[in-house]
Amino acid sequence: MEDRPYVLLSCGMSIDGYLDSAGDERLMLSNDADFDRVDEVRASCDAILVGAGTVRQDNPRLLVRDAARRAAREARGQRPDPVKVTVTGTCDLDPEARFFTLGETEKLVYCATPAMESARHKLAGRATVIDGGHPVDLARVTRDLAGRGIRRLMVEGGGSMHTQFLTAGLADELQLVVAPFFVGDSKAPRFVSDGAFPWGPHRRADLIAVRQIGDVVLLRYALSEKFRE
Repeated sequence: MEDRPYVLLSCGMSIDGYLDSAGDERLMLSNDADFDRVDEVRASCDAILVGAGTVRQDNPRLLVRDAARRAAREARGQRPDPVKVTVTGTCDLDPEARFFTLGETEKLVYCATPAMESARHKLAGRATVIDGGHPVDLARVTRDLAGRGIRRLMVEGGGSMHTQFLTAGLADELQLVVAPFFVGDSKAPRFVSDGAFPWGPHRRADLIAVRQIGDVVLLRYALSEKFRE
């Protein structure tokens, strides 16, 4: 068994690197064709991970939408949807969020040690709560996921999760979609925050593919030797 899953980061951003606007209305960074591409990637993965902030702010479903892809997963002996995973320091999560209430798949919550007791009480019957360390250690999280049979993990955000996976050297692939506009507001959330990244001017990431999808562009980077087509 490998020590961690293959980790694929998936993100959409504006030309100037923002994930959303600073307002309440969600910023649409993609188009229908790219949403379908993301659905295909989801269907190929064993689990999808988002940070607790994304669960709170976006209330995502994290389900495979296409019926044929769901049926193909079942034909392979899998559940129609990948396992849902989130990471939290405080367990400030609503048990009625769509992360917990939609889909028959397993839901895993990796929680900081001090919040474990309250998290298990709050999410009883909704999710499996797992001690992620104090603070939560993503290397520990990915090792535990591997032990649960997760071979391919898709990380869909937000910026804090992308930053932590990248700076920890735990990412194998980045699929980055660039929307054709600027946000221009430093109060808005960015793709990544400050950190010591393994890739810089003296170690460039390996650009594998560029693909235009309508009015957006997909950039695909290989970030480790584990990258595979």
